Amino acid sequence: MKITILGSGTSTGVPEVGCTCEVCRSDDPHDKRLRTSALVETHDTRILIDCGPDFREQVMNLPFQPIDGVLITHEHYDHVGGIDDLRPFCRLGEVTLYAEDYTAERLRRRIPYCFAEHKYPGVPQVKLQEIYPGRPFFIREVEVMPLRVMHGPLPILGYRIGGLVYITDMKSMPEEEFAHLENVDCLVVNALRFEPHWTHQNVEEALAFAARVGAKETYFTHASHHIGLHVVFSQSLPPHVHMAYDGLEIEV
Repeated sequence: MKITILGSGTSTGVPEVGCTCEVCRSDDPHDKRLRTSALVETHDTRILIDCGPDFREQVMNLPFQPIDGVLITHEHYDHVGGIDDLRPFCRLGEVTLYAEDYTAERLRRRIPYCFAEHKYPGVPQVKLQEIYPGRPFFIREVEVMPLRVMHGPLPILGYRIGGLVYITDMKSMPEEEFAHLENVDCLVVNALRFEPHWTHQNVEEALAFAARVGAKETYFTHASHHIGLHVVFSQSLPPHVHMAYDGLEIEV
């Protein structure tokens, strides 16, 4: 299984509009961070995790192949703002979006034309499938386990797919969810900045979470420009913990 980090940035992206800090002015491509998303591929299945407003740009240079499912972590725009850009992939077949009931209902309200009974010609041919934390399901032959994650006070989803655990926008995780985090090969998890944040993990919290999970390799994502230059921050991390970057391919 391979996971490609399509975007590793927070909701504003990096560089942030109007900012002149050294990170936003950096020429290092590792410091250019689109909104957070990832593509998981097995020998015959392609699963997109989140579909944010940078989706079109993120897939422009990837092979044009079917997307077998889209896992939605939560309703915020930086994670769902690119759903309309699934239209070209719908020429290859209807695309199913997997989301819990709370998120699914809000997507139906915000982009109702995508889910109408009688769709306007040219809209994405997508459908919503409601899922639940702790109840595994299959996309083709791939088993997916939704995980309960707390984005501050907002309940959202992370996902386990085989040896991969992908979590973004987390501040905390209910204790009972750790039973699903044994024998993890690859953990992708959010680390926003060094300073505390009320709905996201900071670096200290992300390192503590990574240490508890004990994955063979951990990658930090959903980073802001406040985390500093990629090359500098990466050197500060312990063994087997890495800073993700856009375009990174990880074999799991």
